[in-house]
Amino acid sequence: MTSKSMDLDFLNAFDQPFDNYQPSVENDIAPVGERRKYIQPSSQNDPKLKELKTFLIEWINSTLKQEHIVVKSLEEDIFDGLVLHHLLERLGGMKLDVQEIALSVSSQKHKLGVIVQTVSRCLQLEESQLKWGAEDIYKKDLLATLHLLVAMVKHFQPGMDIPQNVCVEVLIVEPTKKGIKTEKVFEFITESRENLDHPSSKTDVFDELFKLAPDKVKAVKQAIIHFVNKHLGNLGLTVKDIDSQFSDGVILILLIGQLEGYFLNLSEFFLTPCSDAEMLHNASLAVDLLLSGGLLDSPVNPEDIVNRDIKTTLRVLYSLFSKYKHK
Repeated sequence: MTSKSMDLDFLNAFDQPFDNYQPSVENDIAPVGERRKYIQPSSQNDPKLKELKTFLIEWINSTLKQEHIVVKSLEEDIFDGLVLHHLLERLGGMKLDVQEIALSVSSQKHKLGVIVQTVSRCLQLEESQLKWGAEDIYKKDLLATLHLLVAMVKHFQPGMDIPQNVCVEVLIVEPTKKGIKTEKVFEFITESRENLDHPSSKTDVFDELFKLAPDKVKAVKQAIIHFVNKHLGNLGLTVKDIDSQFSDGVILILLIGQLEGYFLNLSEFFLTPCSDAEMLHNASLAVDLLLSGGLLDSPVNPEDIVNRDIKTTLRVLYSLFSKYKHK
């Protein structure tokens, strides 16, 4: 995987509902089929998030000091477009064809639309690549506002020492005809300086997860266990310890068969392996099945599975999760 995976998009589908669903923005619920994201209250007090918010506020106030503009809250002072308008003029020397002070809802939304389009052109981003929208900014969506401001800092003042590795817990809400579907995800707002300086370097997202967000590992494990048990329930199997129960390859092989829709003859693997050699045989078979099915982006060492290397185990399980998370 490249460093683009540092957004941790691989986590954007853990079907693990939150116990306490408390979306912000006045419990705004999207139309059926539309997904919206909210920073979980538990992340609001994260020291790194607070550091980033303080950095951005100080950056804005320093940049717009001559305009006598003072920002105290990213949620409350950015949404109407006035501050963003002045930032673009000051940093990019741009003259936007919009009212400087927009008072009505329609004029504020129009201004935000022009600003978002202008930033997108500056950053050379397609609409599908944007992590913010005019409507999100206007609704005081902190996550969208942070992504937009961080993108502006990186583009206009790339030398700024922006706080690194800021990761937040996010709730994705999607109304469906059957009710409201929620997903638990982790999303990086800023990356490490190393990844920014070497965007083409190969990066393994699980290495980064363990290094940069070790406090999130437990939640990732729980989400994958939930997924595994959901698909092994009809076989009477339950996984409780992801670190150890996959080392002999048995559950992994059975899970692959369940998801891929085929049955492996018991003569092809050891259902009750009694030695490391038999466990390695099973793990090797599982890896071969994943590779032949096009599920692994790169080869995995079966010995690492047997040796209970948790990052390898998570990589393998995620290859199945990413394909069958909605099955």
